[in-house]
Amino acid sequence: MKYGKGDAAVVVNVATRAALFQALRARFAKGQGFALATLNLDHLTKLPRNAGFAAAYHAQDLIVADGRPVVWLSQLAKQPVALMPGSDLIIPLCELAAEQSLPIAFFGSDEEALHGAAAALRARVPGLEICHIAAPPMGFDPESAEADTALRNIANSGARLCFLALGAPKQEMLAARGREVAPGVGFASVGAGLDFLAGRQRRAPKWMRMLALEWFWRALQSPARMVPRYARCFAILPRLTLEAWRTR
Repeated sequence: MKYGKGDAAVVVNVATRAALFQALRARFAKGQGFALATLNLDHLTKLPRNAGFAAAYHAQDLIVADGRPVVWLSQLAKQPVALMPGSDLIIPLCELAAEQSLPIAFFGSDEEALHGAAAALRARVPGLEICHIAAPPMGFDPESAEADTALRNIANSGARLCFLALGAPKQEMLAARGREVAPGVGFASVGAGLDFLAGRQRRAPKWMRMLALEWFWRALQSPARMVPRYARCFAILPRLTLEAWRTR
């Protein structure tokens, strides 16, 4: 399913969870890295305004749908894709890593949150090996020499899978750079997923997520930051809906 137009257009190229994990198993077996992005409406508002972000998205190997509007648009276009939020993928990805004895790494957020997430995951995923944890300083630039050093440190740690918790567009840009600097590592951009595991942020109750109201929960938790973001998201929905209808 394709979203947007021109250089800012993005294709969700993995439609189901089964297809995603089949692709991941194949890459791990061959010693290949990857960049995994989870597309949501906020990303679709940023892509036309940020050429670097658009270029980073084009460099992603695997793109899944994160957010019910993205899924609904695919259904309208009769090219359905499954809902796969980054936060929901963390534990299954860790289970796959533990099953295959693949060390993992965390990069982003802050040290307290990363160590809290590490403790939570070790308790939930027996045999999980976390070999590298690093939080960048304020103002971290994913296109800097400092970023290259961070990526080499991740690769040198022996990690085969690295969760990036920097938020968009930084995490997707760092993942794209990682494909060149650390080609044997899989980079998964998970946003606030590690903060949720660490208890630093509280995720919407399951019933709200089932009713597609997680956006409302997050707006209530942080109105100054989230209300303008969601306003931009709602503003592009009519255009995306028309494009999806035409795709039918």
